[in-house]
Amino acid sequence: MTHRACILGEPNGWHAKRLAALLAQRGLEPAIVTWQSLTAEVTASGEQFGPHGLAAADVVAVRGMPGTSPPESRLEEVIFRMDVLGRVAARGTPVVNPPRALEVAIDKYLALAVLASNGLPVPRTLVVQDAAEAVRAWEALGGDCVVKPLFGSRGRGIVRCMSAEAIGAAAASGSGAIYLQEFVPHGGWDVRALVIGERVFGMRRDAAPGQWVTNLACGGTASLFVLPADQEDMARRAAAAVGASLAGVDLLPATDGRVLVLEVNAVPGWRGIETVAGDAVGAAIADHVAAHARARR
Repeated sequence: MTHRACILGEPNGWHAKRLAALLAQRGLEPAIVTWQSLTAEVTASGEQFGPHGLAAADVVAVRGMPGTSPPESRLEEVIFRMDVLGRVAARGTPVVNPPRALEVAIDKYLALAVLASNGLPVPRTLVVQDAAEAVRAWEALGGDCVVKPLFGSRGRGIVRCMSAEAIGAAAASGSGAIYLQEFVPHGGWDVRALVIGERVFGMRRDAAPGQWVTNLACGGTASLFVLPADQEDMARRAAAAVGASLAGVDLLPATDGRVLVLEVNAVPGWRGIETVAGDAVGAAIADHVAAHARARR
């Protein structure tokens, strides 16, 4: 029996193409399906989904988030696309990762709240909705904080604010909710843990000279990192807290001895970590997805 895999993402994307090739090597029939192509039909006798690559899948692997249009139409398209994914999962098709995990992880506030409620150490964080409150939050954080987009990745839009003028400018440039986090002094590096089922791969990310943001997309450099047992456990717990069996977990070893969980990515890239950990990373992801397909009854 040939199992079919739907890879939900962009056909020309590196990750989608790589995963398709790896799944084909494992005897699966992969189809790369775009979010824009999703359709649904509801009748008195039930539901049908399209395109065929989604409808016939034994597993769905999410390789991108659903919003692509201008802001004025993005809310409706995101809700519909996530609804379709949720209905597909409800009928018994495994989804890696499930819609709820995607929803929690993409929202920095919600993800951090879930992590903290599960006993994981996180930075002190305030979320406000106007400039005056942002200044008060900045003061509460000691006059030195990091402002991040509530929805965002790869270090884009992150600024450190060390003055009232800086926090005012950051608040003015935002789009509503303002996410402020204590600046945690660190040694210029952090850890990306890639959780794949029971396996965990580690990568150390060093910030570029004179910088504090460690993301590779912002000029950081990568090296192999073997996580201590307590950090490996922390990464697994963080992934489980948001409901993701495949997750990128960012850990920050602070200079005061704390190790904090910064965020969880439920659609993690692995191109960077594969450069330091080797082909075993992609192989483990393909094995994980294939196991879900073969387990479907």
